[in-house]
Amino acid sequence: MGFTKIWAMAGVLAAGLMLPPPASAQDTIKIGAIYPLSGNAASAGESAKAALEVALDIINNPHPELGNIPLAKTAGLPNLKGAKLDIVFADNQGSPAVGQSQALRLITQEKVAALTGAYQSGITQTASAIAEKYGIPFLSGESVAANLTERGFKWFFRTTPVASDIAKTYMAFLKDLKAGGQKVDSIAVVNENSDYGTSIAQVLDEAAKANGFNIDLHIPYSANTTDVQSQVLQLKDKKPDVVIFVSYTSDAILYMKAMKALDYKPAVLIGDDSGFSDAAFLKTVGSIAQGAINRSAWDIGKPGSVTYLINEMYKKKRGVDLDDTAGRAMQGFLTLADAINRAGSTEPAKIQAALRATDLKPDQLMMGYKGVKFDAKGNNELAAALLIQIQGDHYVAVWPKETAVAPLQLPYKGW
Repeated sequence: MGFTKIWAMAGVLAAGLMLPPPASAQDTIKIGAIYPLSGNAASAGESAKAALEVALDIINNPHPELGNIPLAKTAGLPNLKGAKLDIVFADNQGSPAVGQSQALRLITQEKVAALTGAYQSGITQTASAIAEKYGIPFLSGESVAANLTERGFKWFFRTTPVASDIAKTYMAFLKDLKAGGQKVDSIAVVNENSDYGTSIAQVLDEAAKANGFNIDLHIPYSANTTDVQSQVLQLKDKKPDVVIFVSYTSDAILYMKAMKALDYKPAVLIGDDSGFSDAAFLKTVGSIAQGAINRSAWDIGKPGSVTYLINEMYKKKRGVDLDDTAGRAMQGFLTLADAINRAGSTEPAKIQAALRATDLKPDQLMMGYKGVKFDAKGNNELAAALLIQIQGDHYVAVWPKETAVAPLQLPYKGW
């Protein structure tokens, strides 16, 4: 055996010494949650934190009113003799390096049984690499960059629709628009330039070509920018029929303000979830972003429905309705908790096996997926999305028609 292999084996053995011990009756099981609780994406991080705290309430306390949501009817994890879950939150500060160090701390010092997070795909990439090294399950409910599941990892799973799913949704929507007489001959993609934005832009480009559409303007930018006037002027000059923004919260808000200041309105404006789903976006610029379209898998539902009741729990904690991104984080955490219960153990390999065996049905979910079932790469092969639009002071479902609650309004109104 070569020196490299011996060293690698030694590292694995050393890592094994730091893994959390199996839980006994009534133990508290720790789950690490890595989110941006400070920095430009802090609003989204705080929303995810509140969503996970609601999920914790659902798991640790009896909520029979929530129907078939796993673990809602009982208190704690029945297959671990009623053990309760606890979340150890860690602030990634919007930095991949900090996210990585926080993952290491949660695994080696806090002895968490699993990890979740981390909102920004670039941070999920570094944090999950540490989880992979130590053999700890990492479930992401909201990070969509395609490359996250192209690394051959065995301990990484995600429940959210991914970049390829999102591209299919947009292409089907654009085909519907074209069939209805809407001009969609030219498309611009404006994307923040980290893993998230770059991945979505690349997959959109490939999907557009495959579906006979033209993305003839790409505008990458830094999500930490404080001025986007030059980017908006590029759009105003080129006049694309459709503009798709792949942005986080602060930059999405910045774009809407700059568009109003420069009096620029495309006929069709699509925001790729993330910043456009943040409650802070609606509160700050919703009045000047009327008609903005956004992808989502979350719907509050009718009064008395399971989703409506979950939204009421969240609203009591956060003061606003649950948004899609925080909802996807919550669904991921509920899926992870279900797997730990089915494993009947906190041993990482047993949780990993339970995650691989996951087969949740639509009535067991709070999100509008067709289910949760992981493929060989760790992606949820039953993830799905719909499109919503800002009409007044909130988003309403507008596409596809069979799930719409209001008619699509075009062209983009803005203000």
